[in-house]
Amino acid sequence: MILRELILTNFKNIESARLEFSPKINCFLGDNGMGKSNLLDALYFLSFCKSFTGAQDGMLVRRGESFAMLRGRYARRGLDEEVAAAVQPGHRKSFKRSGKPYKRLAEHIGAFPLVLLSPADMSLVGGEPAERRRFIDQIISQRDTPYLDALLRYNHALEQRNKLLKQESGDNTLFDALEAQLEIAANYISRQRKANIARLQEIFTPYYQAIADCSEDARLRYTGNDYSDEGGLAEHLRAMRQRDRLLRFTASGPHRDDIEFSLDGMPVKRSASQGQTKTFTSALRFAQYELLRESLGLNPLLLLDDIFDKLDAGRVRRIMALVGGSGTFGQIFITDTNRKHLDEIVADIPGSDDGGAYRLWHVEQGVFSTIEQ
Repeated sequence: MILRELILTNFKNIESARLEFSPKINCFLGDNGMGKSNLLDALYFLSFCKSFTGAQDGMLVRRGESFAMLRGRYARRGLDEEVAAAVQPGHRKSFKRSGKPYKRLAEHIGAFPLVLLSPADMSLVGGEPAERRRFIDQIISQRDTPYLDALLRYNHALEQRNKLLKQESGDNTLFDALEAQLEIAANYISRQRKANIARLQEIFTPYYQAIADCSEDARLRYTGNDYSDEGGLAEHLRAMRQRDRLLRFTASGPHRDDIEFSLDGMPVKRSASQGQTKTFTSALRFAQYELLRESLGLNPLLLLDDIFDKLDAGRVRRIMALVGGSGTFGQIFITDTNRKHLDEIVADIPGSDDGGAYRLWHVEQGVFSTIEQ
């Protein structure tokens, strides 16, 4: 899959931009705060219908303006397709694919797959379990539509049960119905998480060792609970109602699960250096990319946002070789403040001498200027 062109109006600090991209590597150079990451966020928004920063939709509209518009032209499975989005504070956002609006935005997830590496990935290791659940949920949701449906059903039933727990007296029949819904969805969620993490582990370890240039044993382990000995999740929740009433929330289920990250048997969170942690998260994202590619049968977009920070020269060099010369990845978008990194990556691209393998832009205050090759 290739993104041929992006058109933005009033998106974050970008008043207006129209960019035509190389099918291989696209580099954005500039100081921090100039709009490089905002450009990547626009690509992310067109794939996931939301910002990667977690900002509310209204915050994506340029200050002083009443709307934002985004349009991407893609080449996908031999066809030209367009995705158009509009954001207006106080209104529901609009998404159209080839001119047709979606009935449910969930239908869009996975159609235009994307993987993002960013400085925020450090929170995958040091942050709360919710960060790691979002990581695996995003991977599976892009390759498995029933999983996203199960996740939405589970979250809706969970919200209803939590509301019921806060009432002085809850209807036991309603509790039973919600807990049965939770179990059905939870069984599918847990099964898919375990299977996907097992496959991700197989892909991840070689990437980690290639970047680190060592044989450290890098591991992922899903820590979800198995309620089969208790008759299933519904039976467990029924037995835990009084406890959950006191807590005023549901304390058991896939929404409480986690993924453990370890190096040579030690938790990454407590024992790894910043360089090891950045290597770990970079390898996770590269493994995510390969897993999506093998299951979807097309190359996701790969977004690399300031990825060289906190890495020594050797790790930077090995990542650049992976990105530029391996041939594993499809279309790539890179931001950096250091042109040296970008030039070295470009130099490793097969066919870079013809000038069509890459494009470079300078970014200043939301304005994108082509850098001559």
